[in-house]
Amino acid sequence: MTTQEYLIQKLNEFLDSRSVTGVEVHLEKPKEEKFGDFATNLALQLARHLKKNPKQIADEIKAFIGTDERFVAKIEIAGPGFVNFFAASANLYDQLADVLRQKEKFGRSNLGAGKKAQIEFVSANPTGPLTIGHGRGAVLGDTIARLLEAVGYQVTREYYFNNAGRQMRVLGESVRLRYLELCGEKIEFPEDHYQGAYIIDIARSIYEEKGDQLKDADYTYFKDRAETVIFDDIKRTIKRLGFEFDVFYNEKSLYDEGKIDQVIEGLRQKGLIAERDGAVWFLTTKLGFEKDRVIIKSTGEPTYRLPDIAYHVEKIKRGFDLIIDIFGADHIATYPDVLAAVKALGYDVERIKVLIHQFVTLLEGDEVVKMSTRKANFVTLDELMDEVGVDVTRYFFLMRSMSSHLNFDLTLAKKQSDENPVFYVQYAHARICSILKLAEERQIDLKAAPDLSLLKATEEINLIKHLLNFPNIIKAAAENYEPHRLTNFLFDLATLFHKFYTECRVIGEDAALTRARLALIDATRHVLANGLGLLGISAPDHM
Repeated sequence: MTTQEYLIQKLNEFLDSRSVTGVEVHLEKPKEEKFGDFATNLALQLARHLKKNPKQIADEIKAFIGTDERFVAKIEIAGPGFVNFFAASANLYDQLADVLRQKEKFGRSNLGAGKKAQIEFVSANPTGPLTIGHGRGAVLGDTIARLLEAVGYQVTREYYFNNAGRQMRVLGESVRLRYLELCGEKIEFPEDHYQGAYIIDIARSIYEEKGDQLKDADYTYFKDRAETVIFDDIKRTIKRLGFEFDVFYNEKSLYDEGKIDQVIEGLRQKGLIAERDGAVWFLTTKLGFEKDRVIIKSTGEPTYRLPDIAYHVEKIKRGFDLIIDIFGADHIATYPDVLAAVKALGYDVERIKVLIHQFVTLLEGDEVVKMSTRKANFVTLDELMDEVGVDVTRYFFLMRSMSSHLNFDLTLAKKQSDENPVFYVQYAHARICSILKLAEERQIDLKAAPDLSLLKATEEINLIKHLLNFPNIIKAAAENYEPHRLTNFLFDLATLFHKFYTECRVIGEDAALTRARLALIDATRHVLANGLGLLGISAPDHM
């Protein structure tokens, strides 16, 4: 049992002893070391229930739990009634030994208990290569999937796309016109068509294969060919980024299988459909919104809301316990309509979590970077990975909260020094591997059980405490869908390790202390590797 588990158990026993129900025990890690290892505001929560001063309740909690050489070294009351707990060293050593036993499993849990989660992300229509904007959503989605898997969920990574409609017609027509140019025709290329040189590349491949045989063909062949080429490119980019999708879900199937008609009929039966000016309206004002929404235009073409409603109904019907949508900031004002419709149709929308990530600006110094005019007015994800590598790309996309606009500093990303945070974290892992290799070369017996109680220096204790918080960080990052918590944790862990390395000689004259310190850095190595793995980033053994 960890100190945290012990304290939660004892605090719940305290609640039982006072016949208090409906109050949940929360322990937090104080921001400042002087306030201990764990803190609770339970006394403040209980003031209304027990009709006592919070400080009096805090004193009762302190007396009830008491100190224990195995778990709690000291308890202090702070402020208006916060209770701060200081962990006993003996428990720290037991937990450190547990890290060494669990190795690559340390940090994982069964919080999700095998529940099924689906994460839909990227979901770009096959009209062009993935950009850095798609890249942030891609890395966030995959990392959240990894975090959920680490706490026991069965996760499906899903990509939703539409290969029909105006966008795809324009794509096909764009390729057709470039093909006709290659056939020698003089073409006035429309400004609203796809401008990138990737369109010319697709047209050229068709011309090299077919010659001018398709001069009189309509856009359909060109659209189909472009879709295949672009989707293959998208899949290669995603695989290069370190993962693959389990499902590619085509919006067209919703029409083919009658799911769209079922949504319209279901909303009509609820009195939420009206026809005005030749269009079909979703009467969202009846659900508390400011204005109604068109879901089928007067041209007969649906707006994106209609298939999105049908798609989310299908997600629920497929039996997922948790459904996560990861969207860019351009969706922030529109997804509520979709959820309102799904709820109106009688489905549980509480299991649907919509995560919005802000936009990315690529900077070099103070200048906005446009790395390529070849593929039109955007920077592709592949170009970014070519420039800085996959590890840096992933780490930089993850090191800020997704709710924050991200300035991707290309100058910093290219640096192979401690200034670059991913280099700094990876270097800690590589340095540990180097020390362990040296220990092997000196034939130090690493299999003998170390006496971890010899680790008493401030730098050693701080490092141990941080390591032991890893499972809590994974749990919090997974529950809150916040991968940046893990990047912050790993950066702080690397900092603590480097401080320890500076102050504490690992391989020294004292053989017992040497083995203890080697065990400590080995535990640190496992946590760094486990954390980097959850971020989809490599843990190099040399740099």
